[in-house]
Order: sequence, then structure tokens, then C-alpha cells
Amino acid sequence: MFGDLFEEDYSSVSNNQYGKGKKLKAKPLEPPAPREFTNLSGIRNQGGTCYLNSLLQTLHFTPEFREALFSLGPEELGSLEDKDKPDAKVRIIPLQLQRLFAQLLLLDQSAASTADLTDSFGWTSNEEMRQHDVQELNRILFSALETSLVGTSGHDLINRLYHGTVVNQIVCKECKNISEKQEDFLDLTVAVKNVSGLEDALWNMYVEEEVFDCDNLYHCGTCDRLVKAAKSAKLRKLPPFLTVSLLRFNFDFVKCERYKETSCYTFPLRINLKPFCEQSELNDLDYVYDLFSVIIHKGGCYGGHYHVYIKDVDHLGNWQFHEADRNLKTLENEEDVDDPLTALKAVLLQEENNLIPMDQLGQKLLKKIGISWNKKYRKQHGPLRKVFLQLHSQTFLLSSDEGTVSLQKKLSAQAESDFQSNGQQILQMLASKPPGSEDNATCPHWFDINDSRVQPIKEKDIEQQFQGKESAYMLFYRKSQLQRPPEARANPRYRVPCHLLKEMDAANVELQRKRTECDSANNNIELHLHMGPHYHFFNGALHPVSGPMESMWGLTFDKRKTLGDLQQSIFQLLEFWEGDMVLSVAKRVPAGLHVYQALHGNELTLCEVGIADGEDIFVWNGVEVGGVQIPTGVDCEPLLLHVLHLETDGDGRRRGQVVESPHVFPANAEVGAVLTSLAIPAGVILTHSARSAGEESWTPIPRESMQRTFREHGLRDGSSLLVQDAYSDDNSLLPQGGKWITGVSESDWLEVRNLCQLEPEEKQVKISATVNTVVFDIRIKAIEELKLMKEIVENSCLRPLDRNGKLLRPVPDSSTLEEAEVKLGSSLGLCLGKAPTSSQLFLFFALGSDIQPGTEMEVIVEETLSVRDCLKIMLEKSGLPRGAWHLRKMDWCYEAGEPLCEEDATLKELMICSGDTLLLIEGELPPPGFLKVPIWWHQPQGPPGRWESEDRPHSTPAQSSCWRAASTQEIRPSASCVLASALPEPQPTPKRIHF
Repeated sequence: MFGDLFEEDYSSVSNNQYGKGKKLKAKPLEPPAPREFTNLSGIRNQGGTCYLNSLLQTLHFTPEFREALFSLGPEELGSLEDKDKPDAKVRIIPLQLQRLFAQLLLLDQSAASTADLTDSFGWTSNEEMRQHDVQELNRILFSALETSLVGTSGHDLINRLYHGTVVNQIVCKECKNISEKQEDFLDLTVAVKNVSGLEDALWNMYVEEEVFDCDNLYHCGTCDRLVKAAKSAKLRKLPPFLTVSLLRFNFDFVKCERYKETSCYTFPLRINLKPFCEQSELNDLDYVYDLFSVIIHKGGCYGGHYHVYIKDVDHLGNWQFHEADRNLKTLENEEDVDDPLTALKAVLLQEENNLIPMDQLGQKLLKKIGISWNKKYRKQHGPLRKVFLQLHSQTFLLSSDEGTVSLQKKLSAQAESDFQSNGQQILQMLASKPPGSEDNATCPHWFDINDSRVQPIKEKDIEQQFQGKESAYMLFYRKSQLQRPPEARANPRYRVPCHLLKEMDAANVELQRKRTECDSANNNIELHLHMGPHYHFFNGALHPVSGPMESMWGLTFDKRKTLGDLQQSIFQLLEFWEGDMVLSVAKRVPAGLHVYQALHGNELTLCEVGIADGEDIFVWNGVEVGGVQIPTGVDCEPLLLHVLHLETDGDGRRRGQVVESPHVFPANAEVGAVLTSLAIPAGVILTHSARSAGEESWTPIPRESMQRTFREHGLRDGSSLLVQDAYSDDNSLLPQGGKWITGVSESDWLEVRNLCQLEPEEKQVKISATVNTVVFDIRIKAIEELKLMKEIVENSCLRPLDRNGKLLRPVPDSSTLEEAEVKLGSSLGLCLGKAPTSSQLFLFFALGSDIQPGTEMEVIVEETLSVRDCLKIMLEKSGLPRGAWHLRKMDWCYEAGEPLCEEDATLKELMICSGDTLLLIEGELPPPGFLKVPIWWHQPQGPPGRWESEDRPHSTPAQSSCWRAASTQEIRPSASCVLASALPEPQPTPKRIHF
């Protein structure tokens, strides 16, 4: 399987970690995370190397093997730096194993990389992605090590630690002659099928005899004839470390396929091999072995995943049960979880490195507690990403691009104190206990090492691997007489060569430096401080007195610090400040600088307050600037408008020329303030709108609407207004194409129909509007003119009607007609029910692929809802029972398109938009990687020469065959089905193939 992947190549293998002679690899954006609470390091999976990781961890936690390898110095193995020298012989594989073991022992990272080691094997990226068998890897790796260590003091390392001997004997019943054959073994391969456990399998192999008699006689060389005989096998030499491989994979000759044996198969934590050995004078304790590693295979015979249970013989790790255990048990036992902080922490504590992609957090939470965030927590705690995680930045850490979320590093320490306060039994760290104290010295603790993830487990957890799809595959035993020296206990530096100690110490210093830089880069934000004394209020907004360089200061600040810390830092910077200091969020608008809300809560962090990178902070006394009281808030945001009016001369008389001048008004001021600012006692104000390419219009504001605010009229920064003096001799307003527009455009209105099923005096009304009119204002105006009850305001919405009178998705109240893509002159329906919010989707859905007009149903769901939950809601609303159904999106041809296969994905991730139509199609989707294909089989009928065609729609067969559709089977994409006949094959046309 592995070929020559482990052959040493002294000319083309990779060099050391600094990359000499290596191909370039993508540099990670952030340094690797430090070790978790267990203080043990995992190994990163390169794509399909879980089998390699499990075996390497077993070798690493075999201290006798590890120290024997460390005892080989550069004088025997060479140095990686000398690889390119012509006459230098560098033994790459043992050197890279030494470095990997040193990293696992000493480097402060949660997971080590095997990239340099696999490069030394000569593996390609394709090989790293392939799944292999760990038993075969064990044999080939040991063989490669033996070859590599030839000529060194470690030439017998593998033989000394792992090789044993089995003797096979045949005893003649006539002459008692014994014929024997001795064989060496690296591991014992034992049967699983029809065997209850390891001891029974060894009994069958090394105790029971095979008898040759009757028709199965043995030819004795001494007797020179066929005689009765007995055959048996015994263990002659036992190695210090015994490796046992379980034959869980077999071949079914009836079905002609491989299968995995998942029946119960027990193995002891301590085993006495004396009954299976030749009689000798050895002490009974020499036959006793303790289990210290179990490599586990999860999956079937064509693929799966390996991880390993390992006993920490040297007590290198911290064995304590993490907060996740308590939280997860609580979550599993409670149907409803009230504390979202506890629920999210429990989910993250189960993830590798306590980190998870942001788009998977909601689904993981749903699987854990059985209810989505939006249904359970959103109303009280707000959106998950934008509000809750930001408000709890002391617990959760979002990446710079908000693509991932993890727990803060200090959480592990907090978890321990929480358990102690709650009376939970938590074992202290083994490393902190002095040798000789009551610390289970003869019974080290177990850890589950699953690639990068390391977790403590109890011995009873091993029993769960006796059977099932996830079950033990290789067992590693060590002689119970092997004792570790006291100085090796909880000492990861024990017997590590000096040059590797120096290398790891230097690497740890560099890691700490990179983490400090990364932490600073991820948590420091730039703030723009605007000093109140350096500003003055002019023309409706704040402006610097002398210049921006003096009025604005830049400040780099840690967003994890509190608002009080920020205020104290500013006090220290501004030695001249006297009196109260108020920090307010400000924003640059076209009119100048505007102050919004003041910041409160000195005990809150900047993340919790909601201060972002590049935020403008106005520093003042909270009341006035330069003696002028400052209006604050979004309501009075200053708008810079372009006002067109007739030019006046020095005497105040108006000329015929139209001029344009900028004016600033508060957004909550009445539109009539424009006339006051121009000193026009009475006049007409027109708003400007672009109706289509090259076509513009000016719409007069009705006199009764002059008291409405600029914001209510939909005016924004840069909007234009035209002011006409009511006493002007010329009643025209603005030339367009050589003519003057003097009234409202015929299409500057909307028709609103009452579809609330009430009995008003009016059934439809026309509402004057512009493209900047807010939908809410139109809805309120329509309710007033239709003379409907005011109670309907809280439970109604406007929905456009297409040419056929079909109601389209509701338009949001907060949008303008232009933003809602509603054309002037079109029709809207006033309907009962609220419009979807910005985080919700309005969807049509129908049953089947043949959609009839008017048969679609409607539903409003959260955009973060999964496809599976959306399907459940639609089935309930349709009155259909849950069963074999799936969703398809209607394509542009109004037919059933591709199915929504990712049932755990959210609607937003699959780019489902409001107004889309989903189709409920009967039938389950095949599992990932499978196809649903109708299979046709050919069956001759009747006497030879006569054939009939049966059930062949859309086919024009020869009149000599019968095609039947077999049951749909699940076929892998790489597989192929061939249905053949010895007779000429007709060519039927299949109905449809489902992918």
C-alpha cells in the first residue's frame, strides 16, 4: 500500500523547520494556539493522516522508545543542516522523529505539524490526503527505522523493544518426535469474528491443539509414514512492548464484499500471558502486561477515522474534567436552556481548540439544545453575531474578519474556579504534586488524542470501544515491571538532547512574541478623538476652529479595556482639561461633525459598548461647545441640501435668474424652514427626483405637508429643493425641454387597494408620492383615506401587485419607493400581516413541480433558519405529514431546479432571497456522494423469437424485449452498473434520472 514511501533519500528530502530546500507553503495568518488545559499537544491532520497521528502519539507516549531515539546524537545521525554537503550522510527519518517528539513535549502549541516528517518520507500532497491502514503503517515505519539506524548504536532499537518469537510445534503421536519452526513477530494479529475477547483469541491460538487424524494424517519424517499428530503454537520470547492487531475487517464471499466486524470484543487493562507461553523459570511478573494505548477506528471498511486512547505513563499532562462535561450534561438533561452563555460555552468547549466557524455556530447550538438561537434567545438577547457575541467579548473572541469565534484563553482557569465554587470534584494537576504523595503513581491517567484535540477520559470509557462502528483496532501493552525513574515524572525535559532543548526554548520565545503581536493587532483599534474646545458650532454642525491637525488626535487603544480606562487615558493625555468629561460617538457628515449618543457604563469594555475600529469620539462636557448648546442624536442630524431659488439684488428684489446655494437643516426640522432661511414669507417648495434615464421631475410639496420634517419627506444629504416665491409674477417653476412644469406629474402617484377583507367606504385610493417617499407614510395615508380602523396600523403591510393581480412580497416600511423598487403609477395591496424584518425572508412555496397560478402558499422565516427546519415549517403549514420530502428552488423557467441538498445549511448561506419560490417535492435526497438512478433490466418473455414490451413509456423498442424498472439503488458516483443480455439489446428511453 505504501510502496517505497519510507525509503531514505539523502539528496531530495526536506531540511529543517526554517525551510532550506523546502517548497514554499502558505504562512498562517496567526501563530498556533497555545496548549489547552491538559498541557498536552495534539498533531494536526494534513487531510487524511489521522492513522499516522495516532501511531506517532503512541510512540511518543512510549518513553523507552522516545528516550532510546533521543540517545542517538548528531555524531551518529548527522545534522539536517549538513544535508546538502556531498559526503554527509544525514539520517532524515530519525532526526525528524526526534524533532517531532521534542515539539510534542516542549513546544507551547496546541498541535504539532508532521509536514517535515512526511516530507522526509517522500510523501506527496496526494499521499497526505489518502487514508491508509495503521497496522501496515506500524510495520513499514519500524522497518524504515531499522534500515535508517543501521550502523548506529540504535540499530537494534526496534528488535529490542518490539520483536517477539513464536514457536510452532508438531508432535508425532507414534514416536513422540517434535518438529518445530520458530517465527519472529512485530505484532500479534488475532481474530475477532466468533471470539468474545482477546484472552479467548490467544487461548485458541496458543493453548488449543490441532489434531491430525482420520483423513487428515501427518507425515512424520522419523516414522516415514502418515501418523496421528498434534500441532500447537506457543510464545517463546516476549518483547517489552506487545502490539496486538485486531482482525476487524473480513471478506464476505457470498456477497463478494468487505465488511467490518463490530461485535463485542473485550480486552483487559492487565493481562497475564503465562498460559500462552512455553514453560520457563521466569518470574510470574515477567508475563504481566498493562494496556497503555488503544488505537480506535471509527467508520466502515472503505473509510473512517482513527484516534487513540493513551495512558500518560510519565504524568506529563493535567488530568481534570473540563467545564464542558458539566455544561453538556446539563444541556442533555434539560429540554430548555435559559442561559445562552452557558449553552454557547458548552458548544465551543467541545470543538477543536475551542474554535468554530461562525456560520456553523448556530447549527451546532441547534443540535445540542434542540432549538435555534432565533426562536429561543433572539427576542431577549438580540442577534447572535452582531449583538450577543460582541457584548460578551470577555468570554468569546471573534476573528478579525468575524469568520470564526472561539473562547478567550483565560476561560480554562475560570472553569476550574467555577467547579470548585460549585462543589464539583476536580483533580489537581498531576505535575504539581510532589513525588511520593498519594497521586495514583501506579495508575496513570488516560487521554483521548484525536488529531489536534486532547481530552481526559476515565478507564471505564475504554469499555465503550469493545464494539460498534467505533471500536478498538490496535492494542499496545507494556510489561508491568517496566518502572519509570522518579526524575522523569512530570518532567517533559527529561532525556531530551541539549540541542533540541535550546531549539524548543528559542521557538517558544518566538511563539510568544508572535502571539503578542497578533493579540495586539487583533484587539487594538484606532480611535479619532475630537476635542470639544477646539471646535465651534457653525451652520448647523461642528467645525474645527483652526484645523483638523489640532482638533483631532489619534489614539490606539485595546478594545478589551473598559470605557473607564479610556476616559482615564484621555484625562492623562489632556492635562489642561478641567471639569466634567463626556465621551460621545460622533460622525462626519457632509455638513460637518455631528454628535450622536453619549457613551455610558464605565465598567463595560469597548466591545460591549459597541465602539468599532476607526470610531470618531467627541470629547466635551456633554452640554455646550463655545457657549452654544449642541443638539445631539440621529433625529437632528444635519442635512446638507441644495436649494434653488430666484436670485435677489441688493434691494431684496428677485431677479429672473435661478441660483443654487447649499443650506444645512436639522433632519427633524419642518420643511417650511427653507422659506424662513430664504426670508420668503410664502412660497412653494418642490422636491427633485430622477424618474428614468435622462428624465427628471419636480414635485411640489402640498401646503398641508409643509409641517412635516425633512426626514419624513425622504430628503437626504445632497437632495435638491426648488423654492418658488408665491408673489412672483411668473407662476412657472422650472423649464424642462423648453416648457415649464406647473403641476404634479400624472404618474407621481400610487394606487392602493384595500385587501384586508373589511368593508370600508372606499375600496381603492390614489396616493401622491415621489421616489423618495417612505413606504410607511404611504401606508398610513392609505389607511386614513380608506377610512379604516387605526388598529390596523400595527398589523398591515403593502404588497405590490403584478400584471395578473398576484400579490408579491411585502415591502419594508422603512424603505423609500426607490429602495423598494416600486414604480410610480403601479398598484399596491394593503394586506393584513406584518412585513418581514431585515433578518427575515418572505417565501412562496408550492407542492409539486407543476405550479398553478394562485396555488402558492406563503411563509415568513428567519434567514438563519436551516433548510431542514424550513422544510418542517412548510410541511406543517401545508398540512402534510413529515416524511420523505425535500425542497427545490424554482428556476428561471418556473420549473423545479436543483435540490437544496445541504439540509444543515442556512437559507442565507444558500442565497435564498425574499420573494423566492421553493417547491416541496416528495422523495428523500440521497446521502452525500450518492446518486439516485432508476435501473432497467431486461427479461425475455414468451417462446423464443417472440418478445413483448412492457411498461416502456417514450420508447420505440424492437418488438422483442421487456424492460422493467428495478428499485432505485444508492450508487456511488465512482461505481458503475452494467446490465447485459446475450441477445441484441433494445434501446429504451429512461423516464428520468435523479441526481
